[in-house]
Amino acid sequence: MAWLSRILAPVAFSPRCHGAVQYAETLSCHFHSELILLHVLAPPMALYSAPEATAYSTADEFTAERLEQSKIELGTYLGGQCPDIPLTQEVVRGDPAREIVDYAREHNVDLIVMATHGYGPFRRFLLGSVTAKVLHDAGCPVWTGPHLEAAPSYQTIGFRSIVCAIDLAKGSRAVLEWAGRFAREYAAELAIVHVLPQSLVQWGGMYFDPEWRNQAAAAARDQIVRLQVELQTAGEVLIEMGDAPVAVSDVALRRQADLLVIGRGRESGLLGRLRANAYAILRESPCPVVTI
Repeated sequence: MAWLSRILAPVAFSPRCHGAVQYAETLSCHFHSELILLHVLAPPMALYSAPEATAYSTADEFTAERLEQSKIELGTYLGGQCPDIPLTQEVVRGDPAREIVDYAREHNVDLIVMATHGYGPFRRFLLGSVTAKVLHDAGCPVWTGPHLEAAPSYQTIGFRSIVCAIDLAKGSRAVLEWAGRFAREYAAELAIVHVLPQSLVQWGGMYFDPEWRNQAAAAARDQIVRLQVELQTAGEVLIEMGDAPVAVSDVALRRQADLLVIGRGRESGLLGRLRANAYAILRESPCPVVTI
């Protein structure tokens, strides 16, 4: 069975969503995966509150019309660049985040590819509630990012540079393993970044011995190298210092990364706190992000 044998792409018929589906279709083509396009209709009363619903006598009538229309739109949503991939198209009703997470769990999905919601100068402060809930609850990796509306064309989507950020907590092994495997699939360069806190330099007005920082950096590098040997994963190790979201995003920008891989586990640690750091890294990232 293929590594990513089943990919789920939730579809909301938005420009950002279209970019996410471009990535999902490209990945499905490469991995010969089943691609699932899933559209979730809001509950009937939420739909019936829309202005266009006034043309219908009942909420059920309006919902039925929307259901059929969504099925038609979903059937024409793909770019058709890889017509031989197995394709499933589903329209369901309910709470979008819950339906996406439940569908992924029930159908053994290996990867969810979906857009965020962040607009204009406020992008750094926003993450769509549906995406946030999926990131929190999904049991499989989630591929997302704030720039998916500007996804490259099918012909130019490629992965030459991968950055993997790990905090050396319990979940780091799975994060690096996923990143290494993806990099090997595309013969991409892999950089592994670990961010040391600024508190190793100073705390309040007190500055610490630089040798302490050097020892911490050396210890982190040694731990990463040991993990690389265990996983047989090659890649340059980068030890940065400062605010994790800014430092990780800066590395991704410097290396012109095509993909950033981070953790979103429940463990404590620099990148292990989902709300505190993974969300912030995702918002700041210059490229798509896979959270493991």
